[in-house]
Amino acid sequence: MQLTLIDWLVVAAYFLLNIGIGFYYKARAGKDVNEFFLSGRDVPWWLAGTSMVATTFAADTPLAVTGLVAKGGIAGNWLWWNMVAGGMMTVFFYARLWRRAGVMTDIEFSEIRYSGKPAAFLRGFRAVYLGVPINCIVLGWVNLAMVKILGLILGVDKVTALAIVMGLIAVTSFISTLSGLWGVLVTDVVQFVIKMGMVVVLAVAAVGAVGGMDAMKAKLLAIDAQRGGGSVLSFVPDLNSAWMPMITFVVYISMNWWATWYPGAEPGGGGYVAQRMLCARDERHSLLATLWFNVAHYAVRPWPWILTALAAMILYPNLEDPETGYIRVMIDHLHPSLRGLMLAAFAAAYMSTIATQLNWGASYFINDFYRRFIRKDATPEHYVGASQIATIALTLVSAVVTFYMDSITAAWKLLLVTGAGTGLVLLLRWYWWRVNAWSEVSAMIAAFVVSIGMQTVWGFDSAKPEQEAWIMIVTIALTTVAWLAVTLMTRPEPNETLVAFYRRTRPSRSGWGPVARLAPEVKAPADGLANLGCWIAGCVLIYTSLFGVGKLLLGDAGLGAGLLVVAGLSAVYIYRDLTRRGWSSVVE
Repeated sequence: MQLTLIDWLVVAAYFLLNIGIGFYYKARAGKDVNEFFLSGRDVPWWLAGTSMVATTFAADTPLAVTGLVAKGGIAGNWLWWNMVAGGMMTVFFYARLWRRAGVMTDIEFSEIRYSGKPAAFLRGFRAVYLGVPINCIVLGWVNLAMVKILGLILGVDKVTALAIVMGLIAVTSFISTLSGLWGVLVTDVVQFVIKMGMVVVLAVAAVGAVGGMDAMKAKLLAIDAQRGGGSVLSFVPDLNSAWMPMITFVVYISMNWWATWYPGAEPGGGGYVAQRMLCARDERHSLLATLWFNVAHYAVRPWPWILTALAAMILYPNLEDPETGYIRVMIDHLHPSLRGLMLAAFAAAYMSTIATQLNWGASYFINDFYRRFIRKDATPEHYVGASQIATIALTLVSAVVTFYMDSITAAWKLLLVTGAGTGLVLLLRWYWWRVNAWSEVSAMIAAFVVSIGMQTVWGFDSAKPEQEAWIMIVTIALTTVAWLAVTLMTRPEPNETLVAFYRRTRPSRSGWGPVARLAPEVKAPADGLANLGCWIAGCVLIYTSLFGVGKLLLGDAGLGAGLLVVAGLSAVYIYRDLTRRGWSSVVE
């Protein structure tokens, strides 16, 4: 693709803007690690929520969605659409609890919920495991997306593209280490506006390239006839769909959302989502930030990607790497005057995620491993400097991971099956006093051993939908049995630890009966189901908004409008219920 001087000037202006933001927040971020990693816990909901959306809108996301649509039709997106229920659970059952916890990272949570050496081991192990190898896998697939984009746009090989990506990382790392979370948050908002605007423009160009919406639907019907079984345009797969097997769909909607750990969709919240909840101004802002994130993540963003992916199926059939179809649409059908902006949009998508992953991973390694176990009494300036070094180290390791990675979607699925079965313990640790540190340790070990064993010893392939489903079913079942057995065979946490946690976070009395009797003065909800109505309404809000917009775009105006009316009524219910009961008050 030919880029003009104006295109490069647009890209340069984008980078200068981001660097300027980094310098603006430099002094504030350098005060201490609380400012560097949590922005002084003074972030408004709209900024924290938009930052979450921008982080999950990486350069890899539209490419991965294109690959999902090519292999599974629109219904292929249930790989991540199924997580709506888990996201809404985080909003209404966990966001306020996280803010009350007052920790710096979700890993630090281990030593306020549990005690002794098991808690310390869990904190240190999760800090290193999630902060380095898992985080570098995520960084690796984000880098891989940018490598594919630059390879096609500039016509260079993988090594050259990776070298350019390292330059982009250097700029991103510079901004992240310079300005801390404040710089990440503000640049996220700028980046989200740029990239959302441009993917909409590309979707319009893609639909136009295949002759308009009616022509696109007709051509996709012809593809259905050739493939046999089901329709690429179905939002839910047919029983015998060639696009997505029913067993895979059932596993997604019945198990994935509560049982599987996945970055950005951890059951009960975790990772950078927890970081944004922890940095929010108060409990109300924490809830609203997470609610806005879920609405934007699932209902606002997907359709521009999906429309472009559908057009790519028609324009570029039988691609060896269907994920690249998205980039090819951009190269061949986007107006030349917009190419610089589109390249800047991809850079924005890439940098927002990289900046967050680097800041989040460094927070784990420094706060929960280095400061906790290696250097306990250093100055705030020392820890900020160590955080900057950790950020650079993560950058270098992620580049090596990228070099050996080939598929974004495959990496997504690998983490899903590896984390299968750990979700339930992450949910119940807030609402059941009997969960202890060994519960989490045993769940992580069992999930890893079972899922890896099924893929290596028994030869199951997570890239094949039916086999992926069976990996999930077996791993979740065995992991759940394992951690429940370990929980009941080991001692509960000491009463003083449990009472301190109960007073601090005020979860429901029903799951904390023995502890609640030791602290009768604590005003906690009588049960954990006070927000059940809001949770159901939140799920209805997301799905009716998502499918309503989709139906409108695909020409079914009546059904689309009806679904959006239901979405509006759901939003009204949530607002009135939270206003009546109090956004951060305890319900008796």
